[in-house]
Amino acid sequence: MTDWSVQTDQARNWFEDLRTRICEAFEAIERDAGSDAAFEYLPWSRQTDDGSEGGGGVRAVMKGKVFEKVGVNVSTVAGEFSPQFADTINGASVDKPHFTATGISLVAHMANPHVPAVHMNTRFLTTQAAWFGGGADLNPPIPYDEDTQDFHARFRAACAAHNPTYYERFSKWAEDYFFIPHRNVARGVGGIFYDHLECENPEIDGGGQFARNFAFTRDVGDAFLDIFPKIVRRRMDSEWTEADKQTQLEWRGRYAEFNLVYDRGTLFGLKTGGNVDAILMSLQPEVKWS
Repeated sequence: MTDWSVQTDQARNWFEDLRTRICEAFEAIERDAGSDAAFEYLPWSRQTDDGSEGGGGVRAVMKGKVFEKVGVNVSTVAGEFSPQFADTINGASVDKPHFTATGISLVAHMANPHVPAVHMNTRFLTTQAAWFGGGADLNPPIPYDEDTQDFHARFRAACAAHNPTYYERFSKWAEDYFFIPHRNVARGVGGIFYDHLECENPEIDGGGQFARNFAFTRDVGDAFLDIFPKIVRRRMDSEWTEADKQTQLEWRGRYAEFNLVYDRGTLFGLKTGGNVDAILMSLQPEVKWS
């Protein structure tokens, strides 16, 4: 079995650095809005079925004037998939159930209905295979074409710097993935989503494929940090009505339905013994079903 520990550490370190920069940017927005809200950092650890240490992470949560609830979770875990789950994961099997996973996951729900909610995550996983995945998608209760276009343009640029086919492929993937079949509606206005950017054994290619996929994943994280705070600042002082708030609360119900019924990250976290509060940080503090 290939030893990916060095690469896992490199990815983990970068995810932690991205978390720090995102939290600083979001706290700056709160300060500019006249709020002293700050992130609370909540470490957690995971035990495997045999009682040994299985890694853990830190859940950062802030509730403020602009960000009604935002969570930024960074985790690095390792262990073995259950026999019922192993065969569903790339490169794993009942006979070879071991895995490692490191990543960052962010969900922000906003107080003002005119400010879009957002989801972003990037991750590096290893089984008998190794790959990067991730993406970001914008989820406005009240969409604005300007915000949608700017969000997509920033990720289009990040993709173009690495592969001319990435944006078309990954934006379509997001469109298909972030869809609620039982409602026949999209969760939001899209973004990009990718998975299984496979990395060859570093002993074969000298780590070249890992380096390329890691560089792209870093650019995805940097693109998010560049564009989303700009959109927040553009909309956060907008006047809103009670009807706008009701639109937001009902839209949040659709978002919650997707995350609880279809989201693969939610399932992966629950099936691998992750921290339940971190896994379900995507759920909003207030939702309405009509």
